[in-house]
Amino acid sequence: MMPKNVLGIVYSNSYDACLGALTARRTMGSVPFGGRYRLIDFPLSNMVNCGITKVGVIANSNFHSLMDHIGSGRPWDLSRKVDGLTLLPPFTPTAAESTNRIDTLNRVMDFISHSKQEYVLLMDSNLVCNINLSKLFDFHTQKNADITIAYCNGQLPKLQNQVVIEVDDEQKITNMGIDVKTAADVNYSANIILIRKALLERLIGDAESYAYTSFEKDILQKNVSTLNIYGYKINEWNCTIDSVNTYFAANMALLEKASRKELFKSDSPVYTKVRDDMPVVYGISSNCKNSLIADGCQIEGTVKNSIVFRGARVAKGAVVENSILMQDAFVGEDAKLNCVIMDKNTVITPKKVLSGDKSYPLFVGKEIVI
Repeated sequence: MMPKNVLGIVYSNSYDACLGALTARRTMGSVPFGGRYRLIDFPLSNMVNCGITKVGVIANSNFHSLMDHIGSGRPWDLSRKVDGLTLLPPFTPTAAESTNRIDTLNRVMDFISHSKQEYVLLMDSNLVCNINLSKLFDFHTQKNADITIAYCNGQLPKLQNQVVIEVDDEQKITNMGIDVKTAADVNYSANIILIRKALLERLIGDAESYAYTSFEKDILQKNVSTLNIYGYKINEWNCTIDSVNTYFAANMALLEKASRKELFKSDSPVYTKVRDDMPVVYGISSNCKNSLIADGCQIEGTVKNSIVFRGARVAKGAVVENSILMQDAFVGEDAKLNCVIMDKNTVITPKKVLSGDKSYPLFVGKEIVI
């Protein structure tokens, strides 16, 4: 299968509610990650690295930050005269509609139907990974599959309508459960789904006719026995963001060399919006250990085991440990932070002490002064 024959569709608002205040004023896709990236950078980079040239990004609400980040798609080489990146017109969903993929896909079906591509690849924005999608396309062709679902093996994410699958020796899906209650490791859908466009149009059209509301139950699970649905296992490092805790853990995992090597590969880069800035300025009294510190930062105090985004400042005598400081955050003199997530433009005034736990980090909202 030629990647140029695949249309990419990215849900930017998938599972916004699971991140609470982090997504109060932004979509899941525009949540900052890893010191300089946004979560949507990963699905977009995965797509363009395999050769996909047309991508639609579905934006339902809180999309202004997302628009500013992706722009015309130039950082991903998607600013093109033919194909390229399209931010699909937003609509204002109700609480129920916000998780209704059938309704969402039906609203953008004109865009899908008018594309020249024969296949559609659906991806969410809450999976942090760097995978070779070309192998998934080849697998789909070799198996003569109607639908291929990429899956991971491990603890089940705590997400609504999470799909659990069972596969046979040929990787054909033989059974599918929704919202299964289990503490054991299982094969769960990564919500990366490859399907022929004509089949998707028919399934969505039928679902609308019967007023179905669940893509997972009424389209995938219902057709396990009637369609050739296969599972493609993701073996690369990955993390599904299903809470503030897993978001924090995914960022902290980047402090491990093995995780960084798996996620940031020289032959398949992760692209993002470029913001040119000066190099990091380290003061004479600064002390930094095992941290990722982006350009434009000014470090006068101590930073350990932390992720520091562009333009953040840590004043003299301040101690930041096991924390995430987002863009342009400021930590005042002699302040102490442990297991804290500071959103953009937040300020911690001098001598304040804030502490959470690795299993329950403390979050400071955007532009808040403490």
